[in-house]
Amino acid sequence: MPDSQSLVPMARVQQAIIAMRGQHVMLDEDLAGLYGVETKVLIQAVKRNRARFPEDFMFQLTLEEFANLRSRIVTSSSWGGRRHPPFAFTEHGVDMLASVLRSPRAIQVNIEIVRAFVRLRQLLTSHADLARKLAALEREYDAQFKVVFDAIRELMTPPERATRRRIGFRPPQ
Repeated sequence: MPDSQSLVPMARVQQAIIAMRGQHVMLDEDLAGLYGVETKVLIQAVKRNRARFPEDFMFQLTLEEFANLRSRIVTSSSWGGRRHPPFAFTEHGVDMLASVLRSPRAIQVNIEIVRAFVRLRQLLTSHADLARKLAALEREYDAQFKVVFDAIRELMTPPERATRRRIGFRPPQ
């Protein structure tokens, strides 16, 4: 269970996890803030240990992805800020960062980040289970409601006109 002595709130970690290229990742800037280092220091540590970060652990955003991200998240002013697309770290890349940074804070923050990824995976699994159950209910109730709708339609259709016999006195012919 999460420790009440955690260095960063779980909500802050969860907000930093974004979906990119079909994966859940964290950007270098967010990770640097959580680890308490400058983004440039984090990137330098990664570049010194590049062999530890294959493409399934970390990738750099394309210019298009970066522009899209900037349009969704208001970033710096026009005279400052980032000039190069950020690096995105998958869950495994975040795990590897703790071994590269090697500070006590990095270890503690990494524990919180791993917990956030696990919680996200659990939520996605529960949503998938819920979606499957809902689909099963829809299939089940569609069949039951079909009977109801058929009965309602039958009641709504006017009866066929049969040749009616006249009621009343008919004079003999």
